[in-house]
Amino acid sequence: MAKRVTGPEIEKLIQLLAKVPGLGPRSARRAALHLVKKKEQLLGPLADAMGEAHRKVRICSCCGNVDTIDPCTVCTDERRDQSVIIVVEDVSDLWALERAGAMNAAYHVLGGTLSPLDGVGPEDLNIRGLIDRVSQGGVRELIIAVNATVEGQTTAHYITDQLQGLDVRITRLAHGVPVGGELDYLDEGTLTAALRARTTI
Repeated sequence: MAKRVTGPEIEKLIQLLAKVPGLGPRSARRAALHLVKKKEQLLGPLADAMGEAHRKVRICSCCGNVDTIDPCTVCTDERRDQSVIIVVEDVSDLWALERAGAMNAAYHVLGGTLSPLDGVGPEDLNIRGLIDRVSQGGVRELIIAVNATVEGQTTAHYITDQLQGLDVRITRLAHGVPVGGELDYLDEGTLTAALRARTTI
């Protein structure tokens, strides 16, 4: 059994940091040590920022984004085209699309994908909220921007089925060769999707 070399407070900090995606036990120890060494410059301000985030962060009741206001900044932005909704799996996907700056549209966060094997059904996701938004009218296009996985495609098909009969155009992200990608390094699924989605030059 390994001997404890720090007090319980630092051990707890390491254990909590290890739960952050991308940080394992070793990375968490390094991060904790760095924070403790920079106590005044980093640890104090970080603790204050986390406390403030804990008090103020809300889930947007309209789209599912995280923000300090509800409805969120995206939903209340009058410059956005609210008639186009981009459907994403998670908030991180919303943020990634916003960083790209490709479209000035509204969003809807599902909170995951359908996965019967994992016990995730339609009632576990924010699908009902999406159907309600489209049913209210004013939405001309729904862009389904879920991951190109079996679960993502299952979710896309389910949403499409649920919106049958409503006057809305449903599209999805193109799948295929990434910009700067070399064919030799791509998997068969990506190459097949790229060939099927070929366009005229």
